[in-house]
Amino acid sequence: MLYFLARQLFDRVMTLPRRAALLAPFIAILPLAVADAADPPATPSAVVAQAPASAWRAVPAQDLLVMTIEGGKRVLIQLAPQFGPRHVANIRALATAHWWDGTSINRVQDNYVVQWGDATEKKPLPAGLAPTSPADYAQSLGGMKAKLTPLPYPDPYARATGFIDGWPVAIDGDAAWLPHCYGMIGVGRNMSPDAGTGAELYTVIGQAPRQLDRNIAVVGRVGEGMTALTSLPRGSGDLGFYTDAERKLPIVSVRLASDLPQAEQPHVQVMDTGSASFADYLRLRANRKDDFYDRPAGGVDLCNAPVPVRLAP
Repeated sequence: MLYFLARQLFDRVMTLPRRAALLAPFIAILPLAVADAADPPATPSAVVAQAPASAWRAVPAQDLLVMTIEGGKRVLIQLAPQFGPRHVANIRALATAHWWDGTSINRVQDNYVVQWGDATEKKPLPAGLAPTSPADYAQSLGGMKAKLTPLPYPDPYARATGFIDGWPVAIDGDAAWLPHCYGMIGVGRNMSPDAGTGAELYTVIGQAPRQLDRNIAVVGRVGEGMTALTSLPRGSGDLGFYTDAERKLPIVSVRLASDLPQAEQPHVQVMDTGSASFADYLRLRANRKDDFYDRPAGGVDLCNAPVPVRLAP
């Protein structure tokens, strides 16, 4: 008797629209998994290697930082002005002023970050840097010019995730922000409400610390040279900072690619996240079925689907 009463109550409450709303996330996931079963074996790397020229777009030279560290090692950093306009404007000004020349990489914390800037915190900043605030950590989704490519899987840190204009994005209503994925570039700061100027930068070198999302500005990603950073000795001081007895790695120069002579400018491309190639790449990141895998995952985390970046062929 109790069963039938409970069943009648359930059927009354679970109207068709409510059932549809509850099932929608699962229905959205099914096409990727089902369609994948009929496709020939492939790997995400094969999709990237075979992507046509039309699936790639050039990174503007004014959005590319070229950092040279001791030993002539080069690190290329793509900036994201659409997700951090004030911070990126400051970073461009700092690079144009050659402010980072002679500073250092002063923090290497295992499974966390590599950080660089002025270890003394006494070097004067160039005049005219834009003021920043925690309001700069997210931007209006409605103000984005590029179309969203949604990622149809649950995320513990955001109501929705996807890709916009070549970038991974986390979304809550109209707010969109870059996540703390491996290789992303963040802005060091002091206690809130300080939001940092952009003079202290870091990159994530470990498991994605997504709890930092919308608590620190994320303004770009490393496109080339991660091994030059991840292979550095770990700092033994608090939070991985190098102690006075440990040698900080000198930064020779940081330049905007647009400020370099034409012959010295690197040319970087990022996969178009609205392309058919990227759709195939995402599908295979979620459902690997090559010879190594016995069981496809059936889903993929935002930080486990890094947007492919390459030097222009």
